[in-house]
Amino acid sequence: MTTGSVTRRGPRLAIVCMVTLLALAPTTPALAAAPEGVPHAYGVARPVDTFDAGVAIAWLGLFEARVRAERIPPPVAARIYGLAGVTLYETLVPGMTGYRSLVGQLNDLDAVPPPGHAKLHWPSAANAALADAARSLFAGRTPETLAAIDELEASIAHSLRRQATPAFRNRGVLRGRNVAAAIAAWAATDGSANACSFTPPVGPGMWVPTLPAFAPPLLPCWGQVRPFAVDSGAACPPGPPPAYSEDTASACFTEAFEVWETGENLTAEQATIAGFWSDDPGLTSTPPGHWIAITSQLLGEDAARLDLAAEAYARVGIAVHDAFIACWYTKFEYNLLRPITYIQDVIDPDWLPERNTPPFAEYTSGHSVQSGAAATVLTDLFGERAFVDHTKAGLGFAPRPFASFEAAAAEAAASRLYGGIHFRSAIDLGVEQGRCIGDTILESVQFKP
Repeated sequence: MTTGSVTRRGPRLAIVCMVTLLALAPTTPALAAAPEGVPHAYGVARPVDTFDAGVAIAWLGLFEARVRAERIPPPVAARIYGLAGVTLYETLVPGMTGYRSLVGQLNDLDAVPPPGHAKLHWPSAANAALADAARSLFAGRTPETLAAIDELEASIAHSLRRQATPAFRNRGVLRGRNVAAAIAAWAATDGSANACSFTPPVGPGMWVPTLPAFAPPLLPCWGQVRPFAVDSGAACPPGPPPAYSEDTASACFTEAFEVWETGENLTAEQATIAGFWSDDPGLTSTPPGHWIAITSQLLGEDAARLDLAAEAYARVGIAVHDAFIACWYTKFEYNLLRPITYIQDVIDPDWLPERNTPPFAEYTSGHSVQSGAAATVLTDLFGERAFVDHTKAGLGFAPRPFASFEAAAAEAAASRLYGGIHFRSAIDLGVEQGRCIGDTILESVQFKP
């Protein structure tokens, strides 16, 4: 969650077209194969699991691209991904055999409009729902983002025209727009737009602005935003960090010395890991976007159906959103200083970290919390599976293999030590906090009866 410059990578339209063509390849121009016994007859109502995940993957790719282009900070990005996932899921769940709605399960989500008609085209519903969700979530952003939304919606709608009659498609579009409006109205009450006044506390061990920009604290009241599934930002408390001390025998000094020593002896592999997981706003789709990208990659590799995609994006979106709220609550409860401040004051005045330090308190690590939460819900959905993360190929990073989602989360967390961004307790207890968030979601939100 550091800042950094970004090189423009070509026209927006080319990016949107590339995402659309790649994601919709199974359905354009020929119809995707349906399971045995399910006809492709034009106008025949089909359940969600007879369609591939291309529409969903394409839209989440656009969300990632526009989060990057708009330089949206990680907590806000996590909210965007979460609301996109919930919108997609609630739009499609009436046509998903064996699934149940999230109404009554997510905080204050009391109702969504019923389908109104049993025979509708579900990919058209998904396309309209995510387009309207994007317009709401990126409202007030650049004209390029709004144009990209329009272009992708029109491109997908054109590609779907041979899958169903206009009546079926139009009913799907109406379904998608109605659900998107209901979710947007629900989201408007979560407190994320509330004005916030915050004065950082002053004293030994307290956070102060740091290099490179000496910026004020980012979103200090985000911990008060209403989560999706956990009770509040105070859920899953990690306990306090080590007490501030400059005594060389103290836990505080020991953790700071580890950061300094690691930075002074950083290996090439550790530097690569620090960069791979840095996920800087403006350069990438941010840390929660990294886990969304992993989810999209797995869905594509598995040739997943649309129902599984809806569940996966909802799970991961809920997890990263709630994780950032809990993490931010903790950060501004303890307001702990960053390693760069302690090390320059106490150990080495000339020391600089491998990666830029982001502008907010240190404890706990956002990378750790959200990675622990995402890994927990993905493991529950996909099992203990090995995978290769190709999501940073466009930034020049080689693919990284992982034995499990937990292994990837552990590396994401460790990357913040290698980057000189976090102390050990923020990293390790952050992962535990994230796992607690993930477990709480699994206990309180049931996607299937």
